[in-house]
Amino acid sequence: MLAAVAVGGCDDPTPQRAPSSPTMSPSPASSPGPADIARWAAGRSDPVPDTIYPSRGNAGLDVLHYGLDLTWSQQTRTLTGTAALQLRATADLPRITLDFLHDYVIDSVTVNGKSVSGSTSPQDKLTVPTPLTKDAAAAVVVRYHGTPRPIADPSKRTDIEPLGLTVTPTGELWTMQEPYGALTWYPVNDQPSDKALYDIAVTAPAGWVGVASGTPAGTSGQTNRYTTTDPVSSYLTTVAVGPFKKEEANGPRGLPLTYWVRPQDADELEVARESPAMIAWLEQRFGPYPFASGGLVVVDSRSAMETQQLVTMGQMGPVGIGRPRFERNLLHEYAHQWFGDTVSPKTWKDVWLNEGWAYYAQVLWQQDKDHTPNADLDQMMLTEDAADRKESGPPGTPRADSFAARNVYTCAAAMLHQIRKTVGDTAFFTMARGWSQEHRNGSADRATFIAYVNKSTGRDLTALINTWLDSTTQPRPVT
Repeated sequence: MLAAVAVGGCDDPTPQRAPSSPTMSPSPASSPGPADIARWAAGRSDPVPDTIYPSRGNAGLDVLHYGLDLTWSQQTRTLTGTAALQLRATADLPRITLDFLHDYVIDSVTVNGKSVSGSTSPQDKLTVPTPLTKDAAAAVVVRYHGTPRPIADPSKRTDIEPLGLTVTPTGELWTMQEPYGALTWYPVNDQPSDKALYDIAVTAPAGWVGVASGTPAGTSGQTNRYTTTDPVSSYLTTVAVGPFKKEEANGPRGLPLTYWVRPQDADELEVARESPAMIAWLEQRFGPYPFASGGLVVVDSRSAMETQQLVTMGQMGPVGIGRPRFERNLLHEYAHQWFGDTVSPKTWKDVWLNEGWAYYAQVLWQQDKDHTPNADLDQMMLTEDAADRKESGPPGTPRADSFAARNVYTCAAAMLHQIRKTVGDTAFFTMARGWSQEHRNGSADRATFIAYVNKSTGRDLTALINTWLDSTTQPRPVT
């Protein structure tokens, strides 16, 4: 997610991006049963309870694969969906419980091909009364329909709209859903530590296009399909329906990029065409782009979101964010593909792992663009840290009612800058490049990060990291 701030170097050869071979997604209605669960092994996770938002997610379930078949009616404002989940129990469970907006009508539920009951609650939980023993696998298929709506966000920022699937006055669809909100369009284990593979099919009204996160995997009539070969946290999925036009491009080493824009988004498309250069800049500092494809979709929002492989961008104007901020936001969201997407936080307590890195990348990019002296950069980062630490507290202990406050961006970035000043550019950027490669497609927390930094740099930086994450006042900077 972008920072609500307006601010504003080592090259090693990078290995070739691993090729992927996405295939057409199967129809969720014919999704394979538990006997085929090994097929989705790449989506295996070890979920943990979220300490900041404990009402979201179910640590007793590991969803390995979601097959989503979605149809949007602009005329009736109705989303009709089939969600086929391949999951395993990580503990003995008396029932299957998922996050799902209670506004939807549940048309049917099956578990391993057998019809069962399913009900939603005002707490936005879907309960299926099928017990599972630890390590048992299950194929759960839910068919549903209804009019989507977003839910309240746990933030005090003015640039973050309500979370989840939003219907515009003209009947377009779009979503941003951090720290949760995928539950507004499909049944989901809506917490960051349960990553899964996805196949998404979106059927749009005539003349419109359905867009979703993942690699494009084919079109049939009004239905577009998308697939992932790398696991995704639910908050990083996206869907949009509207009068989108597609422009394709190539990034570094032939990386396929897709820009989805509407007729009114000509200015945004102009900036989108800077994507190859932005990704190349990021690769020089942080290693190879971690996924099989990339790109963006522009929607009616004032914010932006690092949705995996297809970032979701709010428009520039006339009531949007303007070109300079749009450029910074796009670089920031692309940086998240390394920091937050391929390596995600185990819980929202460590959101600083996402935002500190992405904001630091944004600051360094702006420094290169503006030729800002290092001394000025040092002072800016300390000034921001002092102000935001005083306003919002230390970045290592975020408040549940103030999600994505400035401190998890600026103060965490200041901590990274202090590591860099301590170990030097060569060791720092070696560490930065190795982070996403060594922990690719995984989840991490503070302990993981500290252990990795100490190993990579050959220095014990435990005290430095903990002090900058936990101090209520600005620690003494490295000189």
